Amino acid sequence: MKMMLSNRSSGDVEILSPGGRLDARSSEEIRVRMEGLIDGGCRKMVANLSGVDYISSSGLRVMLASLKRLRKEGGDLLLAGLQPYVRETFEIAGFTQLFEIYDREEEAVEEFGRRGRTPR
Repeated sequence: MKMMLSNRSSGDVEILSPGGRLDARSSEEIRVRMEGLIDGGCRKMVANLSGVDYISSSGLRVMLASLKRLRKEGGDLLLAGLQPYVRETFEIAGFTQLFEIYDREEEAVEEFGRRGRTPR
């Protein structure tokens, strides 16, 4: 099954919404999209994973690489809407310690608003 991937902006926050399986095949597509956004100056990103029903180690690597790159550039990647299986995968990998995870996309976007400008 092909992964669906859309993105849109909410102010200065870029929201990525993948859907389906985030596996070895589809993670390359999301990696390219996320890198392109970061290269284009995006520093505040929310990955709304509510439509993702499976994530592999490849998908986890893409999320981690984007998080590290954004933080190095003074930005951040927040996650929202993790399905139970996806959340469990993040927990097993120890990634819930690395990422800020929100129940809803709106909460993650609001968190950037509370932070104000992108931290240095």
